[in-house]
Amino acid sequence: MYELSTLEAIGATVEDAISRGLEALNTTRDRVTIAVLDPGGKAAPGQRPREARVQLTLNEPEPRPEPESPAVQPETTRDTPAAQPGHAPDAPTASNEEVLRLAQQTLRELLDRLQVKANVTARWAEAADEQDEEDGPPLVLDIRGDDLGVLIGRRGETLSALQYITRLIVSQKISGDVNLVVDVEGYKARRAQQLRQLAQRMAERVASTRKPIALEPMPPSERRIIHLTLRDHPVVTTESVGRDEDRKVTIILKSRRRA
Repeated sequence: MYELSTLEAIGATVEDAISRGLEALNTTRDRVTIAVLDPGGKAAPGQRPREARVQLTLNEPEPRPEPESPAVQPETTRDTPAAQPGHAPDAPTASNEEVLRLAQQTLRELLDRLQVKANVTARWAEAADEQDEEDGPPLVLDIRGDDLGVLIGRRGETLSALQYITRLIVSQKISGDVNLVVDVEGYKARRAQQLRQLAQRMAERVASTRKPIALEPMPPSERRIIHLTLRDHPVVTTESVGRDEDRKVTIILKSRRRA
């Protein structure tokens, strides 16, 4: 089994978020340090209330002193060459198939802990841009089932948290980073297509009216889609403005970009 040291959890209230975090960590309240990142808020007219967000960190036990032992020099045999100074031996790496199976099983276990009944499919997708080519092709885990809207949350925040936890566990298990995406019924793929179409429409409007347009606040992953879509546009460019949850993309003429 894997072990997490820190995770963020969200819920309708602070206590609900703490309960979810404790369940995900499979621990009790006296074994963690809790930090309230966002106490949540009341709903504005026509909107859903802002969910509470907390961070749980496992308290590490006091390390036990290890008994002293004489240093032992490793033997060099004909089958095991001696390590060269300044050269570390290569660490074993997991194959793509092993990473895929591990990620799929990890997400299934997380869903079981959340008492969500669903199927998880896994596939390696093609790199979408230079960043994906640098990080490696993304491993897409798609959750399919009934009534899975709870896994998406407001602005996809719940889905982002689930992806973060899954990526963290898998990265720890393979001792390396993995470009991993968690989706629900193709929600992210559809949302990405909608954002690309929105970016093109708004770019045409800015080019026509010569007036900047500010889009609605978006999480970093969605702002990145807008930036990449219009990166090579001949007339307009994009900037991110605002802070935290209010950060948004503004589309402006290239001739009016601030120096």
